[in-house]
Amino acid sequence: MTADWRPAAEAALARGRRLDRRIPSFLLRSPISRVGYAWGTAVGWAWGSLWSTGPVERRGGMWVFRGMPGWTFNRGGVCVGGCFLTGDTRPSDAILRHEAVHKAQWLRYGFLMPILYLFAGRDPLRNRFEIEAGLEDGNYVSAKSGAGRSARARGSRKSARSASV
Repeated sequence: MTADWRPAAEAALARGRRLDRRIPSFLLRSPISRVGYAWGTAVGWAWGSLWSTGPVERRGGMWVFRGMPGWTFNRGGVCVGGCFLTGDTRPSDAILRHEAVHKAQWLRYGFLMPILYLFAGRDPLRNRFEIEAGLEDGNYVSAKSGAGRSARARGSRKSARSASV
């Protein structure tokens, strides 16, 4: 993978910051967003309980449902509220770091998270939520090609992580 994904990633982060300024503050990191996070966690728990055939464990502050059929989630797994739904392979610490940022995003955006994620697009190299969560940890780019990622992208990721505290 070449370095040409970085300008698009920076542009996606900038668009996301502009969009966030338009969202009323009472919807972000608020009691309303916490209700949305709880709803997302309940949906994730129900979906995981229904389809998981593997172990369910608490790791990295998240409920990890393994053994999900491939059609029940996208890519390598999906974070829904405080649940990570994935296939048979035990997720690495790097993947759980990535998913923990998505959990923090759910806490920040609540009910808005699925809508905002949908509009961010399916390309992880241009999806601000995937960029903030860390493209390297999410296995979207190799650590070698991601080593030079910008300070802004690193700062966004740290901000998303601190939102969960």
